[in-house]
Amino acid sequence: MPAAVLFLIFVLLLIIAIPVSITLGITSVLPSIFDPSFTVGAKYLIRAMFGGLDSFPLLAVPMFVLSGIVMAKGGISKKLFNVFAYFLGRFTAGMPCAVIVTCLFYGAISGSAPATVAAVGSMTIPILTSLGYDLTFSTAIVAVAGGLGVIIPPSIPFIMYGMASGASVSNLFLAGIIPGLMIGFLLMLYAIYHCKRFGEDKEKIHAEVSQLHEKGLLRVLKESFFALLSPVIILGCIYTGIASPTEAAVISVFYAFLISLLVYRSIHLRDIWGIFVEAIRTFTPILFILAASTAFSRVLTLMQVPQTVSTFILENFHSPVAILLVINAFLLLVGMVMDTTPAILILTPILLPIVKAIGVDPVQFGVIMVVNLAIGFVTPPIGVNLFVASSLTEVPVMSIAKKAMPMITLFLVALLLITFIPALSIGIL
Repeated sequence: MPAAVLFLIFVLLLIIAIPVSITLGITSVLPSIFDPSFTVGAKYLIRAMFGGLDSFPLLAVPMFVLSGIVMAKGGISKKLFNVFAYFLGRFTAGMPCAVIVTCLFYGAISGSAPATVAAVGSMTIPILTSLGYDLTFSTAIVAVAGGLGVIIPPSIPFIMYGMASGASVSNLFLAGIIPGLMIGFLLMLYAIYHCKRFGEDKEKIHAEVSQLHEKGLLRVLKESFFALLSPVIILGCIYTGIASPTEAAVISVFYAFLISLLVYRSIHLRDIWGIFVEAIRTFTPILFILAASTAFSRVLTLMQVPQTVSTFILENFHSPVAILLVINAFLLLVGMVMDTTPAILILTPILLPIVKAIGVDPVQFGVIMVVNLAIGFVTPPIGVNLFVASSLTEVPVMSIAKKAMPMITLFLVALLLITFIPALSIGIL
């Protein structure tokens, strides 16, 4: 069965809304059905699926998912926002900038873009609208800034890429710091431009910020101290060698429960069962996608798809710049129609040999891939962040996407800089 036909069937199944995990399973089996001489049968695929899940780094994913849910329920995002609003609130676009910085910090806790949008957006969008900011603008800025959740470490997509490529997860986490901060800075510049152009309700903002200042800096910091400490503990454990990313993920779960139950008392023992159920519901689809994509990638390898694609690109595009631009364009298109996890697991074995051939570091390529797919979070038709944000405010998805276009453009500018200036990602290693 030709690879082109297989991909066409794969795309058609996605278009008619067959779940990604089932689509991957069907397309993995098809070659052996249509070609009896193909060496991969059902038994092999089942072994590949179970083998793909037998991974120690992979254990970090459900742990970070659980940790993110605990912190969302525990109101951690509100405490983070208060700190940044205290310092930034009196400046032009101070409150939108405080939202962006909160997304950066919360991303360093949850490792997930949709989780960041849900946790930060549910709390900050009502605040922004009450201060006179346009509802669509407020929703769009949270949707786009939520994409920072997969770039700032710890990041679930980086863990997936590390598993698929063999690259060090710790190095990937380090490499994501500067790109994440840079994109956050560019988004804040746009927020300042937007607020200068369309104006702000200074009186309402001043009243809101004054309430925080009346509390005093020490009280605000005291209330937020343990929330701010969370990313420091998680990342500190990883980079000091105290714990691996997987072990740090487990530490983050215990820490999240500890501060939510005992310090802030924002959740109770009776809430724990519901939190575990929500975490299982969130992770189970990811689990099935992981298993099925592992089997699918094995089938692609046996069909020699990576070698074919690699040969085609290297023969038709001779300049490293042209090759990287083609790969970026391809990943942007993929990000529009496919979720992050299957995209990374399927495309890494195909694209990594190509970029290695032109001298791109696997860690840098991991950052390039994740930033591309982060843009996919806010581009229709899939655009998970858009749907999450829309569910919070009932603003139509396309209205959010239209309002987000200038911010997406800045994301693309950052992507080009990360692609062609390796020092921005791997310079920190």
